[in-house]
Amino acid sequence: MKSHGKSGKQILSYASFCLGNLGHSAFYGVMSTYFVIFITSSMFSGMQASIAGKLIGLITGLMVVIRIAELVIDPILGNIVDNTKTKWGKFKPWILVGTLVSALLLLVLFTGIFDLAQKSWLLFAVLFILIYIGFDIFYSLSDVSYWGMVPALSEDSHARGIYTSLGAFSGTIGWNGLTIIVVPIVTSVTYMVTGKHEEGAAGWLAFAAVISALAIVCALIVCFGTKEKHNIIRNSAKQKTSLKQVFGAIFHNDQILWPSLAYLLYSLAYIITNGILFYMYKFVIGKPNEFWVVGVIATIIGFCISPSFPILNKYIPRKWLFVAGQTCMVLAYVLFIFGRNNVILMDLGLVLLNINFAQLVTVLTLTDAIEYGQLKNGQRNEAVVLAVRPMIDKFTGAVSNALVGYVAIAAGMTGTATAADMTAHDINTFNIIALYIPLILAVLSIIVFLTKVTLSEKKHAAVVEELKDKLAEGKIENDKEEPDASVTNEIVYAPADGELMNLSKVIDENNKPFPGKGFAIKPSRGRIYAPFNGKIKFTFVTKHAFEIVSDEGLQVVVHVGLGTVNLRGKGFETYYDDGQNVRKGDLLLGFDRDLALENGYQDTVIVFYTQPRKIVKTSEVETGKTVKHGEEVVSVEFREAIKNSEKTMGLQAE
Repeated sequence: MKSHGKSGKQILSYASFCLGNLGHSAFYGVMSTYFVIFITSSMFSGMQASIAGKLIGLITGLMVVIRIAELVIDPILGNIVDNTKTKWGKFKPWILVGTLVSALLLLVLFTGIFDLAQKSWLLFAVLFILIYIGFDIFYSLSDVSYWGMVPALSEDSHARGIYTSLGAFSGTIGWNGLTIIVVPIVTSVTYMVTGKHEEGAAGWLAFAAVISALAIVCALIVCFGTKEKHNIIRNSAKQKTSLKQVFGAIFHNDQILWPSLAYLLYSLAYIITNGILFYMYKFVIGKPNEFWVVGVIATIIGFCISPSFPILNKYIPRKWLFVAGQTCMVLAYVLFIFGRNNVILMDLGLVLLNINFAQLVTVLTLTDAIEYGQLKNGQRNEAVVLAVRPMIDKFTGAVSNALVGYVAIAAGMTGTATAADMTAHDINTFNIIALYIPLILAVLSIIVFLTKVTLSEKKHAAVVEELKDKLAEGKIENDKEEPDASVTNEIVYAPADGELMNLSKVIDENNKPFPGKGFAIKPSRGRIYAPFNGKIKFTFVTKHAFEIVSDEGLQVVVHVGLGTVNLRGKGFETYYDDGQNVRKGDLLLGFDRDLALENGYQDTVIVFYTQPRKIVKTSEVETGKTVKHGEEVVSVEFREAIKNSEKTMGLQAE
């Protein structure tokens, strides 16, 4: 057998998840920023100015109210996703259906609901509310499912960091790419339809159609290119959650609340500024044709920032990356305030504004908070927890929409107005909303993250290990007792060469005996072999442990070393794929004993049963005996119903 680094399947999964956010993020950019610009500039063109102004205020106000209502709705949608069971998993159906329906409804909105406002503004307002609510719900289902998939793709913080970074990388391209293509597409299509060099309704509809098509294609790529993983930790959690538990999962988990508040402050600042940048170039600086520079700079910086995050995070804790990014943001506002008339300073400000790790750090912290919450209350609400970040994005997007509408009306930045029409009062109004308030929010986000967020990468690794310990003890076992089940027998053979030990004699890194039922081996070589005929169900991404199920149905975890989770896979080499059937004595894993010992970790190989309540009895382990791999160690009698645990726990890959 050959060793496996990053397999073709893993690379495909990374690439598919990455491309998924290209269209997804571009679609969000259209709905959160450019739809409001369409409303203020083209949706009501040809109508009386006073009526158009009232409709703009009405629509932007309705959008804010709807988005605020979704602060309650989104966790409910997350719970719907969490409780979904299909042969395609719980995320993919909602990614695809959510994208298709929201794309269709967005196109209807970009037609001005087929110019209904020109005929009946009251009917237009009613239909707008219904369509926009439907659009937002289906977009939310797609968004929650996309980011909620991250912990289902891996349980390791570093691997999750790669997925999140790749998603953010393509998201940066999707979001900022809009600023490059929006004016050319909208003006060129408008010219072809009307013969006028302006941003007209026809051009905006074409722009929305292009981005909607991109979002659908990217959703299909995610659905076909990724695979949800099932493992003993995920499936040991409660499988169904009530609405009360949903909100409890959020409000009783401090490491959801504090990172969310820090991200809320950042997102408000960033979204407000980005929503008004177009107006800065058009009405304040008076150079709307140079707006494309914003997208070019942001895209270039995004190409550098997102891919560099996993590399930087190996040496710099997430907390300090968050602080560094927010500090750059603060400096950007200073340059925007004092250097607006200097092209070089403006461009430098745009660079600093986009040197930011806030979304990456927040998503990863919230993702790790899933296991943190599971340890605290036994619930694993993946989609619910990761619904918090898009919920914040939509809320801040709504605030941005409202402020853009307010600025557009209060500063006279509507219709055919130009920079020459702006007064000192208009510019001051713009500055307060677009620059001064965001500057204060950016500073507050730094304070919150530094003082309140404690879930570091190291602490998350400790949480995962504690969950493993509880699983070994049977404290989070999810199967019910079945007294009528028959009893079967399995022989477990030595997975390594070395000296046999009782599990109770193994002392972990916290000076506590290793919990649960099983045995251990003090190895003489860094080689791990299959302890019986069976199937590899799941491997920790850190490679220090894997789950194997015998042909008779006995489930065990082979755990290599104590504290070795902190090596994050360094020194480990696998010789199999998850889901592979293996024979007793097959070489499964190689590990560098010296590396583990040099880092202060133990090299003890532990075999424990993941369903200890199903164990009826075991033969005695001959402690102190030297064994070779493949020699019989223990005979285990267990309830035969354990063979069907793949169905009861949902361990099989969907």
